[in-house]
Amino acid sequence: MSLNINSSLETSKGSVSLNIQSFIIDIILTWYMLITSHRIVGSTLFTYQVSSSFYIQLMYIFTAISVSILLFFTKCSIGRLTLGLEQSHLQKKISKHLSWIVFSLSIISGWIITKISPIDFFSQQGLNGAGNIFYALITPELSIIDIALKALVETIYIALIATIIALPFSFILGFLSARTLMNNSLTSSIIYNIVRITANFSRSIEPLIWAIIFSVWVGIGPFAGMLALMVHTVASLTKQYSEQIEDIDNGPIEAIEATGAHPLQVIYYGIIPQIVLPFLSFTIYRWDINVRMATIIGLVGGGGIGTMLMQFQGLAQWHEVGLIILMIALVVWVMDYISARVREVLR
Repeated sequence: MSLNINSSLETSKGSVSLNIQSFIIDIILTWYMLITSHRIVGSTLFTYQVSSSFYIQLMYIFTAISVSILLFFTKCSIGRLTLGLEQSHLQKKISKHLSWIVFSLSIISGWIITKISPIDFFSQQGLNGAGNIFYALITPELSIIDIALKALVETIYIALIATIIALPFSFILGFLSARTLMNNSLTSSIIYNIVRITANFSRSIEPLIWAIIFSVWVGIGPFAGMLALMVHTVASLTKQYSEQIEDIDNGPIEAIEATGAHPLQVIYYGIIPQIVLPFLSFTIYRWDINVRMATIIGLVGGGGIGTMLMQFQGLAQWHEVGLIILMIALVVWVMDYISARVREVLR
């Protein structure tokens, strides 16, 4: 009897939680619909001036909450549809129509905000500019090939050193951010959350931004680019490594633990044999990504061939730019081919 009561209480709590989540989803989506329809679509179609006062923002929020309350009681909400809560056929149909409205508003708003213009794309001036670029690609200036090769080698080594230095940090942090290994005590849970939050935050900042930060910190050059790639590589590999550890087969681990083995022995004999090949595959693929990213971070002072590309582009020397682009494309293609073949062998 008590088990049934506890079960019903847990079910009730779960239902309340889902209803709250549904209500919050409806508020956010309704507020989003109001913002996009009034401030973006409406102002573009009817060319009126949009006010950005505090009271207008309050009106959006109040209207969103009011509409969400109505949707909550009628059960015709996107939130209920998203979370799979109980709805009749008609309620579900209305919710789907509301979802399509949100999707359509997003497409229209995106078209307006990005200022898509087929007229500009096919304009004579634009076509002439594109023609100059493509002509430069097929008639590159070969006199700068020596300095371009030097910059390209620098780019490759920026990516290589960043990946190598990131490996030990990623390996250790991958274990510390694996939920299956860090749920035994309060201390391990705290460590898990700190590592996970830090890695997510670092990964959310693009290497381009890290390159700007380190260019100010250590000065413009390859060292700043290497540090930027290293930080982002640590964050990305930590996530991939931890997810791979969480997905391993627990059978060998339980068998080794049954012998009374030390936790480090469990990791060495039960976990590492299962993750070596995936880890190698992730690492090689990450180096491939870093080679491509190293060309981009050079645009903001991260060294390598990207810096050289920016200099010639700023001087409108398109034939030199054409040579650099062809060299970058060739290296990226070769690295992508080698990476794919190695990962295929590792599988």
